[in-house]
Amino acid sequence: MKQILFILIFILTFSSSICYSQMENPPIKEDFKPSSKNQPGKEYPQVNSQGYARFRVEAPDAQSVNVSLGLGGRGGTDLTKDAEGVWTGTTAGPMDEGFHYYHLTIDGGVFNDPGAKNYYGSTRWESGIEIPAHDQDFYALKNVPHGHVQQILFPSPSTSTSRRAFVYTPPGYSAESSKRYPVLYLQHGWGEDETAWSNQGHANLIMDNLIAEGKIEPFLIVMTYGMTNEVKFGGLRDFKIEPFQTVLVDELIPYVDANFRTIADQEHRAMAGLSMGGMETHTITLNKPEVFSRYALLSGGVYTPEQLKDSPKPELIFISAGSKENPERVIAAVNALKEAGFNAVSYVSEGTAHEFQTWRRSLYELAPLLFSK
Repeated sequence: MKQILFILIFILTFSSSICYSQMENPPIKEDFKPSSKNQPGKEYPQVNSQGYARFRVEAPDAQSVNVSLGLGGRGGTDLTKDAEGVWTGTTAGPMDEGFHYYHLTIDGGVFNDPGAKNYYGSTRWESGIEIPAHDQDFYALKNVPHGHVQQILFPSPSTSTSRRAFVYTPPGYSAESSKRYPVLYLQHGWGEDETAWSNQGHANLIMDNLIAEGKIEPFLIVMTYGMTNEVKFGGLRDFKIEPFQTVLVDELIPYVDANFRTIADQEHRAMAGLSMGGMETHTITLNKPEVFSRYALLSGGVYTPEQLKDSPKPELIFISAGSKENPERVIAAVNALKEAGFNAVSYVSEGTAHEFQTWRRSLYELAPLLFSK
């Protein structure tokens, strides 16, 4: 029953989780510019200052072209063909700020937009678009010292293969050969993989900017595949945590501690996850409280005092959601934890739903709390 409650959160897939304003919209401003997520040299898709998106697809022999982005529940955006066989169209309203997955449906077939870069989500490489956010500065690429995101392949006897993870090391890691660091194990959501937090979430840029501003103590971030996508939607209640828990706790963590300069103890180890990665975080931290001291659920359920009463008290519990999700549940859960004597923090991302702008903001709020002096 516990996992079923979490899985209700995940019923919104990433391609359909975008929420839009249902208010009457003002006239569309013609200040469209190419999305920052476009292929090099591609003019479309475009976005304007109000958050509208405009698409252009050359498909002269097609009979219908639809973009999966559109006002919630209205089936996306139908494009219109001109005399030269070029299909164009604009969303019926402004979209939430931040990153969104999307695809094209052309005569019933699903394709990616040739103008946009691709990102792994919804269990496939999907097109991506970025709606400029009013607070995008915190994940912007700036002229500051940058850390590194490197791929590692670690042995996994339990799965009879080598598995992949990405490790963020902060600026100065290579030069400071004696310094050791805390570690955050950061999980993606259902339909995504270990590339998501760097590519879609800009976790490395968030960290670089926070470190440059002196707002956090540097730490490592480890991102690996949560073994979630083998479970089809509709069968998520049957997801078993044990195989991934073994990979994470018994294989990946020892490998990271042996090959990176970590502070290899519970006090300096945290786990967080978005959406289904939050469910994984919730379950593993309860199963293995001796491994992690700091927990964070980003649109990924809540903890209750009853669930934690027989375990070592964590140093921090962070729970977040978008204001278009279920923020009241998050706030109520954190208040209950505080009343029970836990160091718990809630965060609500204003104006966003079950999407990456919520989780970018959540990481930005979480990072300074994790390993502060």
